[in-house]
Amino acid sequence: MYICLSEEVLIVSNPLPMNLHEYQGKQLLLHHDVPVARSILIEDVNDAIPAAKKISAATGIKIWAVKAQVHAGGRGKGGGVKIARSLPEVQSHVSEILGMRLVTPQTSAQGKLVRKVLVEQGIYYPGESEPAELYMSVLLNRHTARNMIVYSPRGGMNIEEVAEETPEQIFTEEIDPVAGIQPFQCRRIAFNLGLKGEAFKNMLQFVPKLVRAYLDNDATLVEINPLFKTSDNKILVVDTKMTIDDNALFRHPDILEMRDIYEEDPMEVEAGKHGLNYVRLDGNVGCMVNGAGLAMATMDIIKLSGGEPANFLDVGGSASAKRVEEGFRIILRDENVKVILINIFGGIVRCDRVANGIVDAYNNIGDIDIPIIARLQGTNAEEAKQIIDASRLKVQSAILLKDAAALVAKAIG
Repeated sequence: MYICLSEEVLIVSNPLPMNLHEYQGKQLLLHHDVPVARSILIEDVNDAIPAAKKISAATGIKIWAVKAQVHAGGRGKGGGVKIARSLPEVQSHVSEILGMRLVTPQTSAQGKLVRKVLVEQGIYYPGESEPAELYMSVLLNRHTARNMIVYSPRGGMNIEEVAEETPEQIFTEEIDPVAGIQPFQCRRIAFNLGLKGEAFKNMLQFVPKLVRAYLDNDATLVEINPLFKTSDNKILVVDTKMTIDDNALFRHPDILEMRDIYEEDPMEVEAGKHGLNYVRLDGNVGCMVNGAGLAMATMDIIKLSGGEPANFLDVGGSASAKRVEEGFRIILRDENVKVILINIFGGIVRCDRVANGIVDAYNNIGDIDIPIIARLQGTNAEEAKQIIDASRLKVQSAILLKDAAALVAKAIG
């Protein structure tokens, strides 16, 4: 997980890319004529057999995959992807997966509730050549500030192991921001993937369409694993993961409607409602700041003081009393938080106003039984310290960052 922040991002409710379900990503790819395995989304077990019959009538294939739709990888390892070779098996697998708590290597121990299932055509069927599972993704290379294609002839569930054990099987192509992906690069991709004949030609058409879908939808990642070469030399998207840049969603209201809040952290959803930039982490020190750069520095200070940041929370430049109160409420919902560090720089907003906001929020919430450390620096910082000290609340104030860090270290023992 990464955090991409700038002063312009402060107005965005969620600083992370928006994740799409597999079926949603495939819908966007289809709009750009990217060949995708035929599938039907269902939310009712009674629709399982009709969906399978419809797919079979369109493809002539009587093998189906039943796939849980959750925002997590490794679904197959958790029992969220099953192959059915008969209509009764389709019904059985859908009944088993729909409504289950799916636990994968990328979920918590509680797993994720499966609310939707994708019934998809089988991809292994007789033909003139051997089928192959490939890997391909388009993403931003942050070191070069250019988009790139990462691909491998060894696709499937364990692509991470391929990258670690046989890195020579991972290839890349950088995309020129002006000229775009070039034909010679497409040929090199097809060659490195071991394709020939009709499959080679199909890949030459596939790559530019995929790149165009990535660019037109303002994606930060389109990952296809597996990208499948069928036994009759078709190139098909079998599974895809797509994330969209939140900062570009104003250009894509149709994609914004695809947001599934059930797949997001409830605390992050709640923060978004109040215009707060919040990302939940795994630490024990809650932090509240104004400004992205200061937030990153604050998390560093927490680490250096011996603690672990429990969240990234930016209340924005105004840091109003209402925002401070809502920030408090969200942080306190995390049972792992043992101390809260407030680090506000009073530039646009005066520190004494922030101090009054902290006192009001503390009184409104009540029953806060963990230490709170407030470090206010900037305009009227001394006055702010006096306000907090005079409030007689259990709030420790500091002006220097090192003093705040020392108080954090003391609080966490």
